[in-house]
Amino acid sequence: MAPSQLDPKISPWLIWQKFSRIQLATLVMVGVMVITGVVVTAWFAGQGTINQIFQHLNQWQEHPPMWIKAPMMVGQYLLFWTVALLLVVLIVMQISPRPRTWSRTLVVGILAVLTVRYLLWRSLSTLNLSTPLNGMFSLGLFFLELVLLIGGIIQLVLLLRVRDRRPEADRVAVNVVSGAFTPTVDIMIPTYNEPSLILRRTIIGCQALDYSPKTIYLLDDTRRPEIATLAADLGCEYITRPDNRHAKAGNLNHAIAGTNGELIVVFDADFVPTKNFLTRTVGFFQEAQVALVQTPQSFYNPDPIARNLGLEHILTPEEEVFYRQIQPMRDAAGGVICSGTSFVVRRSALIETGGFVTESLSEDFFTGIRLTAQGYRLVYLNEKLSAGLAAESIADQALQRIRWAQGTLQAFFVKANPLTIPGLRPIQRLAYLEGLLHWFTSISRVGFLLMPLAYAFLGVIPLRATGADLLYFFVPYYVVNLSVFSWLNNRSRSALLSDIYSLVLCFPLALTVIKTMLNPFGKGFNVTPKGTSSDRFSFNWQLALPLIVVFVATAFSLWTSLGISLAIGMGQPSMSPVMAEKMKGFDLGLIWSIYNLMTIGISLLVLLDVPHPSLYEWFDLRRTVRLQMGEQLFWGNTTAISEVGAEVVLTQAGFPMIAQGINGKEVLPDAETLVELEILESGLVLQGQAICTGTQDEFPTVRVRFEPVSLQQQRRLVEMLFCRPGQWKSRCSPGELRSLWLLFRILLRPRVIFDRNPDVSVVAVSKV
Repeated sequence: MAPSQLDPKISPWLIWQKFSRIQLATLVMVGVMVITGVVVTAWFAGQGTINQIFQHLNQWQEHPPMWIKAPMMVGQYLLFWTVALLLVVLIVMQISPRPRTWSRTLVVGILAVLTVRYLLWRSLSTLNLSTPLNGMFSLGLFFLELVLLIGGIIQLVLLLRVRDRRPEADRVAVNVVSGAFTPTVDIMIPTYNEPSLILRRTIIGCQALDYSPKTIYLLDDTRRPEIATLAADLGCEYITRPDNRHAKAGNLNHAIAGTNGELIVVFDADFVPTKNFLTRTVGFFQEAQVALVQTPQSFYNPDPIARNLGLEHILTPEEEVFYRQIQPMRDAAGGVICSGTSFVVRRSALIETGGFVTESLSEDFFTGIRLTAQGYRLVYLNEKLSAGLAAESIADQALQRIRWAQGTLQAFFVKANPLTIPGLRPIQRLAYLEGLLHWFTSISRVGFLLMPLAYAFLGVIPLRATGADLLYFFVPYYVVNLSVFSWLNNRSRSALLSDIYSLVLCFPLALTVIKTMLNPFGKGFNVTPKGTSSDRFSFNWQLALPLIVVFVATAFSLWTSLGISLAIGMGQPSMSPVMAEKMKGFDLGLIWSIYNLMTIGISLLVLLDVPHPSLYEWFDLRRTVRLQMGEQLFWGNTTAISEVGAEVVLTQAGFPMIAQGINGKEVLPDAETLVELEILESGLVLQGQAICTGTQDEFPTVRVRFEPVSLQQQRRLVEMLFCRPGQWKSRCSPGELRSLWLLFRILLRPRVIFDRNPDVSVVAVSKV
């Protein structure tokens, strides 16, 4: 870039600072890799000093302290602590179905003790450093586990305090509802290529908010004439700019410069608020130090993983764990994450800290950090006050997660690095560190897939432990963690299903982590596609290829290992001392391979996108309706409603005539009868065609396709479908045993074979 093209606001000193940060962070990582490579090479070469060091370390591993050895007991006695602790946590969870202060503290304390105990055992007695090859894999596996353990320990520390702001929201909302506190609000909807049908419902939802002093701005970064027309038709402000500099952050900063509301609300183009969004959030700003209020992201369509597995009504979106467990504990630590949508920010605080951060893809994340570092408070209100579109294909979800990973890891290279920026307390830095470490776990997940192959093909034993050791140290840690995992995250996700979600994208995310640490700003902002449809099954070969390779290799290694096991069981060949040593880790490798095969198989099914031909979601919404068909008048209840149609079960006078019509007689001979449908609760009258009929619980049903609606009718439809306060409920994810059954069922009955024509048009999202 020529000097004349540089932004005049960026001084050479700032450029040098940015370059220095990039160099330092990258050099540290490369330096660690180089030093590790040199040590491993010297070890393989038999270099004297390095070899002696590892020999001494191996002797310590072979002769650990007595307190780290399993006692000389029969197996059932070794399991005593597992059974005892499991009974304790089960009783606690039965007494306190939802985590409370006392129950959470007790369970977290037990987990902390078991985690430290497991970590000491792993580090002092299980590493196999007998040969360079064994040592390389053993230390590698230990460091991969260490990444997970450190993140887990930080979470346990943060879980000791969790903040629920809902009672506080009740108190501070009183002045907002009464009109005593009503600051002016600018609602900003940044858009880039989203279809007008999505933007239309978002604007209508914002206009329906129960709050008067508000102005709605549509920030169009693609300068489309049809979007300008849409804004004019709906009566909202339209802002564009001559370029797309700094993507979403630049778009928002440009709009802020030309507006003047005291508070700013940001909704992504697909997020529709409920009517009480502002009355529940604005009240917090009566306290001068509150700079931002974040609410959860919820979704009115199933994510692609749930849909592709046929578990739309069972699985919760992946983000539920973050918003139901992580954000409340971050709130208590003072480290709330700004999530880019569905938040309110104080204009004066935002301007004081320089506006939205433009250095990174994650402008929301670093803007929140900068506000916190300046002494402002960020508040997390755990109420679902808006809903948007989840990624509609697995490729879109991969694109979204890769952007999040790259944007978050750019923390190491920007001025708003939460580990170094002045003004944060240690507990806040700890909370942000946990978020950074999360993305490195994708590398660990890849390592856990590949490690069993080392057992079979290289003959290494990365973990050296007897059955007694595993029963005494590993089993209590694993069983108790598995039992309380879902309880601690408020039933948002089971551990087994979490493993599937992390496995599906582990290869692209691991690659993204490495690329970002080497070249953090090498890839620009990519918007997640929204408002797409598909009428056929499609398999994502690009994401599937590494999983297929690992699946084939694991299957082959398992077949080979089973052959060896069978030969040994038959007494041929007799085991040499070397083989006896190798067999210590053989059973663990065998079980590990079987588990990996099952999870990879399910992940490959996830990568097969099922059809979703409709651009509109159908909601399980029950309303009383009057249906006029010619001279006939019928009454019934809706079983599903969308913006383009409704399904009605006829429950009162006249349904025998409809039943005759179903049999091809009087009333609906061509299934295209013109009808008038009135939804009684809202007084909404719509015209349409009866496009199909059937029965439900012996009552006749009619599917009505609406004729084109007026703007007023569409407003009332959108308000009914998307804007009702309290309509977005939190579901409970299945427990571990049911999750295990679901995984087996999915493997035995894949959707692509047994459900070739899935009814993807009706999704039970909201049930009232």
